[in-house]
Amino acid sequence: MIQNHVTSPTTQKKVNSASSISNSPPYSPTPKNKRKRTPHSDPIMSDSPSRFLWSAASTSGSRKTENDDSFLVFSAGVSGATQLDHTSESLLDTEDLVFAVSDGMGGGNAGYLASSLILKALTFLIPKTFKTAAQGFHPDYLELLEAQIKEIHHSINEKAESSNEFKGMGATLTLAWFTPENLYVAHAGDSRLYLHRDGQTQQITHDHSFEWRKLHRGEINERQYRTSPKRSVLCEVIGGGHRRVRPDVAAIPYQKGDRFMLCSDGIIDGCWEKHIHKALSQNTDSTSATADALMTRAIENDGSDDTTLIVLDVR
Repeated sequence: MIQNHVTSPTTQKKVNSASSISNSPPYSPTPKNKRKRTPHSDPIMSDSPSRFLWSAASTSGSRKTENDDSFLVFSAGVSGATQLDHTSESLLDTEDLVFAVSDGMGGGNAGYLASSLILKALTFLIPKTFKTAAQGFHPDYLELLEAQIKEIHHSINEKAESSNEFKGMGATLTLAWFTPENLYVAHAGDSRLYLHRDGQTQQITHDHSFEWRKLHRGEINERQYRTSPKRSVLCEVIGGGHRRVRPDVAAIPYQKGDRFMLCSDGIIDGCWEKHIHKALSQNTDSTSATADALMTRAIENDGSDDTTLIVLDVR
């Protein structure tokens, strides 16, 4: 079951037909010959498997009665996918761990349906890599992720065309797939992935909007970006009636001591970058305390949009 707390959907995001492709800063995708592996060969990070601790939360915005955001935490292995509790911990030993946030758009319940369908599809597609590896093939994870997202994109558009009720349905996606060797990231839209490491906090993903490009180039400041009416005009989403989607995918090295956050734009509406950095820097022994602090600030400062996050630590 896809996690979602019902109270109300995101205002429909505007989608621009132009495309925005960007690599995730400050990393470059792993060279192609480094991306292939047999699942759960000896980890290259350390002699012992990493322990992951996480806390996830979601609530609807004040503008509506339903929540269009969805999140998912699951383990993936040869036997398939197993959904995990929203607050828990697990060793990365026999199975991979996958975390994802999706922010839906569309009238009625179309937004939630889109975001939940995307995440549900991933629970079937990602475990297939283990079966492929067991047959002696070594899939390229980045190519695989990109192909899977394009497949889901077409499925969402087909669903939207089946009824006026679902017309225009689509969703963002930010996914973090942890294997013993790498973190594989897939991203489309303006949900985000942050990394906090060695006292520094960085946004790993790029928002797929022209306003975010202007912010990144220094043409506008954070205040101007946050108040721009064009901030929600997205160049890439899954579905939304677009003929194609071009997600960002990357392989990123991670290490013990890292802290990550995946979130929908509801967090960004109520939290400035300095607030995110401060929260991720504190309560280092508790992901739930960090998640609660960010949710509380985001809702108190804004709270109009659906708000979802996952905070996870690598130990």
